[in-house]
Amino acid sequence: MTPLRCPRLAALSWIEHGFGSRDDGEWTSPEQTAKLRQVHGSAVVSVDAPGEHGEGDALISSSPDLWLEVRTADCVPILLADSVRRVVVAVHAGWRGTAASISRITVEMLCAEWGSKPGDLQVAMGPCIGRCCFEVGEDVARQFPGHIIHSGARPHVDLVAANREQLSAAGVPPAKIESLDLCTVCDPGRFHSFRRDRGPGRMIAAIRIRPLQ
Repeated sequence: MTPLRCPRLAALSWIEHGFGSRDDGEWTSPEQTAKLRQVHGSAVVSVDAPGEHGEGDALISSSPDLWLEVRTADCVPILLADSVRRVVVAVHAGWRGTAASISRITVEMLCAEWGSKPGDLQVAMGPCIGRCCFEVGEDVARQFPGHIIHSGARPHVDLVAANREQLSAAGVPPAKIESLDLCTVCDPGRFHSFRRDRGPGRMIAAIRIRPLQ
């Protein structure tokens, strides 16, 4: 199968990207892929070579032909591209990372260290646990003021909306933030979900700058 793609990023001819499903497996090239030991935090790591680059939850690069990869099974995979500086980013935003403002921190690092302007960024959010299914306790709910939906006995959190707000607060125009709005829990035939299955399955989200011709 072909990984899902976001129209906003697909319109950029200089990059490739995708959000994998449970049937896609290992669809990037391992020898051309940079990754991290994801720890549900807010550390952002700049890379220029394949391999594992320590702990963290967001990768930034301007190197052609280098896949930046994150793996999720309910957390929000976020891919960004700076259409002027030609820098790409992959973010793993679980609830802890979101509570730690990983999306805002990533944009701020792009601006401070790579010279990016928020208005030049294009952002796509892939399949993740939806607000329909992310039921939490009061201790978690308190960390997401403004993004709580009261449905049933316990509150639900909207992680997509929380990350969208962080990106907007960092200066990214709302019109340049796109979500596929697909819930991993609701679609067991298509997506892995840790909340639903408690299993080891993970899906790849990745982005790269196309090889130089």
